[in-house]
Amino acid sequence: MLLPLPSSLYALARPFLFGFDAERAHELTLDALARTQNTPLACAYAAPRVADRVTLAGLSFPNRVGLAAGLDKNARCIDAFGAMGFGFVEVGTVTPKPQPGNAKPRIFRLPQRDALINRLGFNNEGLEAFIANVQRARFRRDTSRPPMLLGLNIGKNAATPIERAVDDYLVCLDGVYPHADYVAINISSPNTANLRSLQSDEALDGLLGAVADKREALAARQGKRVPLFVKIAPDLDEAQVKVIAATLLRHRMDGVIATNTTLARDAVAGLPHAEEAGGLSGAPVREASNRVIGQLRATLGKGFPIIGAGGVLSAADALAKVEAGADLVQIYTGLIYRGPALVRQAAQALRASKG
Repeated sequence: MLLPLPSSLYALARPFLFGFDAERAHELTLDALARTQNTPLACAYAAPRVADRVTLAGLSFPNRVGLAAGLDKNARCIDAFGAMGFGFVEVGTVTPKPQPGNAKPRIFRLPQRDALINRLGFNNEGLEAFIANVQRARFRRDTSRPPMLLGLNIGKNAATPIERAVDDYLVCLDGVYPHADYVAINISSPNTANLRSLQSDEALDGLLGAVADKREALAARQGKRVPLFVKIAPDLDEAQVKVIAATLLRHRMDGVIATNTTLARDAVAGLPHAEEAGGLSGAPVREASNRVIGQLRATLGKGFPIIGAGGVLSAADALAKVEAGADLVQIYTGLIYRGPALVRQAAQALRASKG
């Protein structure tokens, strides 16, 4: 969906890319990035990383702009995305076993609203292949500048009954723990049946309690305490947000990612593909995401880390996330519609906002 080209050329390349089926364009792009990362050809999309260090959850982020999970589900292109100037990159969602995801077609562009609808369904090659790809990445070997941070996003297999979902999260946490700067627990994708029910009071309490216990055991065994972030949906009311916030605090989670895609269609009503099943991302989710961020900040207080995601298509959008209460921001759909230049633009704006 994006192409490894100089940022100034992305506007010219986009019509060509958008001539392909969205998922096919995405696959071609990831293949190109995987082949060119760590080669001289990476200079085609590489950009200097904006220095804007911030410490959250015990981690030193070199800047406040990250890649959201979902673009690189199998962790194939960590170094390529890192070369674009991100301060942190989140890959996945990974599940214990490989799975094909939902039937195609399953990604739809809505260019009139700078939006996408996807119902991929955690398609990935499974935990073993994911970890192997993470281990091949070279970004931590670059000692010339503060290292980019890596988030690993975990979920459940579609075939796992929801009442056994905890088992899948624990298997994934055990596998990714040694390799992650932080682990993101995805309970908010709309494309795995019943997954969002894990955001409810009792289910979330059980999941986070089990995950917290597992983390303590892993920390004791491996001598490091990896932060845990929980990724939530935008389709929550204020009472639900308050319950989630209280549960995050009770189980000593280290942060929250707000938000995933939305099921709402008001902003795209009447457009081609608007009624396709799946999660809507891009500009239409911006306000809902900012609303949830604001509610989280009001409930959690100043010190609790919040990563804002959803509808960042400009530097101004990144600033709005921070003004709503986020500490960091993530980009996904914006990278597809605006290209790699957005990373640096957003990071520069956030640095400048600090005065």
